[in-house]
Amino acid sequence: RKVNTMEMRNTPEYINAYAEYIKSGNDMECRKLTSENDTTPNGTGTVAVPEFVYDIVKTAWEKEGIMSLVKKSYLKGNLKVGFEISADGAVVHTEGANAPTEEKLVLGIVELIPASIKKWIKISDETVDMGGEAFLRYIYDELTYQIAKKAADTLIEKIVACGTVSTNTPATNVAVAAISTNTISLGLVAQAIAELSDEAANPVIIMNKATWASFKAVQANGNYGYDPFEGLDVVFNNSLPAFSAATTGETFAIVGDLAVGAQANFPAGDEITIKFDDLSLAEKDLVKIVGREYVGMGVVAPKAFTKITREGTES
Repeated sequence: RKVNTMEMRNTPEYINAYAEYIKSGNDMECRKLTSENDTTPNGTGTVAVPEFVYDIVKTAWEKEGIMSLVKKSYLKGNLKVGFEISADGAVVHTEGANAPTEEKLVLGIVELIPASIKKWIKISDETVDMGGEAFLRYIYDELTYQIAKKAADTLIEKIVACGTVSTNTPATNVAVAAISTNTISLGLVAQAIAELSDEAANPVIIMNKATWASFKAVQANGNYGYDPFEGLDVVFNNSLPAFSAATTGETFAIVGDLAVGAQANFPAGDEITIKFDDLSLAEKDLVKIVGREYVGMGVVAPKAFTKITREGTES
C-alpha cells in the first residue's frame, strides 16, 4: 500500500529527516519521502512539518491566554482595517412618514504592519544528537512558547499606547477608554466595563498576578462574598506592572473584548520558522537555534478596551 503524504509526515523516517533538515538546511530527504517524483531544488518550496510539530505550534497559540482570544487573519502584506468612528443610529419609521435622514458615517483606518518576532536559544552538542522527535519537541516547545508570549506582550503595548477617547486623532488611531485610581476597590472593574462600547460584549480582565492578589486582598479584608472581577475571566500578563509598582499615569490593568478589539495578521501563516546555526558558538560546543514569526497586530475597534491607570500615591 502506498503511504500518502499525511501518513508519511508521521512516520519515524520522516520525523528524523525533518530533524536533519532543521539542522542542515537540506530538505531533499524530506522531499524524497513525501513524493517519489519530487524534483524541487533544495531550499525552495515548502517542506511539510510533522503533524506533532504543527500541533505544538497550534497549542502554543491556543494556550497563550491573550493570543487565543484575538481575531486572526492570514492575508499577505500590510493589512488595512476600517473601523467606525461615529455613525447615526437606527430610527423607528412610521408608514407614510418622510424618509429617515441619511446616516452620517465617519470611518477610520488602522494599518497592521507585520514585524518579525524572534527568539533564539543555545543548546549543547549533546542535545543536537538527540533522536529526531525528542530534538524537535525540545526546540519547538521552548521557541513557540516564547514567541507566542512575546506576541501577547506586544499587543498589550499597542493597547496601552492607544489614545483615549478625549485625546485621540480619530482618522489614524483607534480610541480606547481610560479610568484612573489610586486605590484598588471592589467597584473598579465595573467602572471599567461601563466605559466599553456595546460591541465589546465578552470582555476579559488583563493584569499582573500581583495586581490580582491586591484585588483578592481587598475582597478578603472586607469580608465580602462579592466578586471584584464581576464574573469576568482574568488573563494574566506580567508585562503590565503590578498596581503597587505602577507609576502615576501607568496602565496596570486592561478590561476589554480581545475578539472584537484586536486582530493579528500572519502574512506567512502562524507556523514558526526555525534556523539552525552551528558555527557562531562552535568553540563553546554550543549551537544557536533561532525561531521567527512574522505577524502584524493592532487595535481595530474603538472603545473595545478600558485602560486602568495609576492616579497617584495611595492614601
